[in-house]
Amino acid sequence: MPNPTITSLHSSHVERVKALLGPRGKKYRKEEKAFIADGIQSVREALSPKIASAPKVERLYVTETGLAKLESEIDSHILSSVDIYPVTDEIMKAMADTESPQGILAWCTYLDMTLYKLGQLGAKKIAYFWEIQDPGNSGTVIRTADACGFDAIVFSDKSVDVFSPKTVRATVGSLWHIPVVESVPLSDMVTFASEGGFTSYAFAGDAPSSLLDVSANEKELLIFGNEARGLPEIDGITSRVHIPMKGHSESLNVASAAAIAMFQFGITAPHRK
Repeated sequence: MPNPTITSLHSSHVERVKALLGPRGKKYRKEEKAFIADGIQSVREALSPKIASAPKVERLYVTETGLAKLESEIDSHILSSVDIYPVTDEIMKAMADTESPQGILAWCTYLDMTLYKLGQLGAKKIAYFWEIQDPGNSGTVIRTADACGFDAIVFSDKSVDVFSPKTVRATVGSLWHIPVVESVPLSDMVTFASEGGFTSYAFAGDAPSSLLDVSANEKELLIFGNEARGLPEIDGITSRVHIPMKGHSESLNVASAAAIAMFQFGITAPHRK
């Protein structure tokens, strides 16, 4: 039997969704181990995850138009396995955090990923971001790592919340394709890489080695710094690397630098298929 249409702004469903998306959303997301994904692109990928550890869609909130979009793009067998709650356009507008919602919201739950679990999964290509602050950048690097065939993304403590609505939206579904680890101190990441036999590269504009001169290795860790401050001094890494630039730009945005480096290590390296 289908769920009744939610028409009241005072519904507990509306209040819980707004709590995850509101000013104190990070606190509630941590407590609930839940977040909201919106729009057809994110929800389509969420319903067809590529990894076992991917967040799980617990229920969908959809307008009449949103449901029609889902039914036109997603197999009915998949949709039948999810708890769907119809909502009015007014309720959807109150729940969503975008100006023009697409009429599709997914309540998703997740389990914490750890470095130990990455080791068990046999990850060989990892990108690590130290104190990255911008949700657009964090979502973009997740998407880029996915596109370049990396095995995992790791964010340091004091980094942006991976499950914030802006970050989730910026991944365009890649959050369900690649493991993401949060709140890992830089020293722990370097220790993990050293003990696991990784060659580790820290990217900095004043680094002595060029990306063009770096040879391929079986297990590699790429380390990127904060948007404004770059990286601190790091002990125990293999090499510090810069991305050569031909024009007059002083530096690259961290997401742009990461895209260039991950393409080099993930796509053009000779040991990649």
